[in-house]
Order: sequence, then C-alpha cells, then structure tokens
Amino acid sequence: MPHFIAEYTDNIKDKADIRAMLRKVNQVLIAQGGVYPIGGIRARAIELNDYVMADDQEDYAFVHATLKIGGGRPDAVKKKTCDDLFEMMKDHFAPLFAAGYFALSMELHEFDEGATYKMNNVHARFKKA
Repeated sequence: MPHFIAEYTDNIKDKADIRAMLRKVNQVLIAQGGVYPIGGIRARAIELNDYVMADDQEDYAFVHATLKIGGGRPDAVKKKTCDDLFEMMKDHFAPLFAAGYFALSMELHEFDEGATYKMNNVHARFKKA
C-alpha cells in the first residue's frame, strides 16, 4: 500500500494526460526512500460523468485525489509525501488552472492495518532485486 485515487471531471480528459499524472504519482511515492513498498503502490483515476460544481453556470473542472496509506508512519513522513504529491499535481495541472475554472484537492486517509485484507505476490519481485 499506498493507494492513490484521483477523481476527475470528464471535461478535462482531452486536456490533461491523466495516465502521465498517475505515472508521476508512482514515481513520487517510490522516491520517498523506501517508505512505501513498491509492490504495493497503486495509482488509479475515476472519470466523473455526473457532477455539479459551484453554480453549474460555467465549464468548471476539478480533480480530487485521495491517498490511502496504512497507519503508523511519522507525521513528518506523511507531510513530505503529501507535499511532494500535491506539488507534482499542481505542476501537472497548471495549464488547466491557467485556462479556466479548475479546482485541485487532495486528502490523506490513514487506516488501521488490522481492518484490511490483502493478497499480493508483486512484492516478491522487488525483494529479489
């Protein structure tokens, strides 16, 4: 784990390379110095077709991201991860922000490892390296 989930409005899919942003997410998480096992990193996006933003009178757009991680990491580690991710996202979506009405947000969700169930053989690939 971590899992990064970005929800984005469908009116930006032709203007923002969402897949490239997801690749950048993984790069940022890998660059955290071993804090997150590579085999557990997931980045995905959900295109929103039904949404209403603000007064619904303009071509508003948004991206909201959630980073889900297991509990127990120090606050400084969580802050650095979130700061690095959000900076990358701000850079990636800067053209959209400059061109129209755009909102970008991110939240961290830390959960209790005892309440999760996992089966993953991807970790073994990285333990051999």
